[in-house]
Amino acid sequence: MKFIAEIDVMPLKALLDPQGRAVGGVLKNIGLAELENVRVGKHISLEVESTDESSARQKVDEACKKLLANPIMESYHFVLKPEKLN
Repeated sequence: MKFIAEIDVMPLKALLDPQGRAVGGVLKNIGLAELENVRVGKHISLEVESTDESSARQKVDEACKKLLANPIMESYHFVLKPEKLN
């Protein structure tokens, strides 16, 4: 079976997010001051070939822990869906 994983990696809330702070500053400069507490992360989409959902979930979790997210500075969350055949 093939699954699609949609992964969001974000800086930990306890850490300063310089990129988010910069975006927040620009939002104020362009008249959008009501948009606050900006955090900037990354979104990763990938396909997983696996025998079942549980195994696919384990593979994606391992990829996040070993490569896609730095657990010292970032958290991650993912959603796994079966690939739809057209």
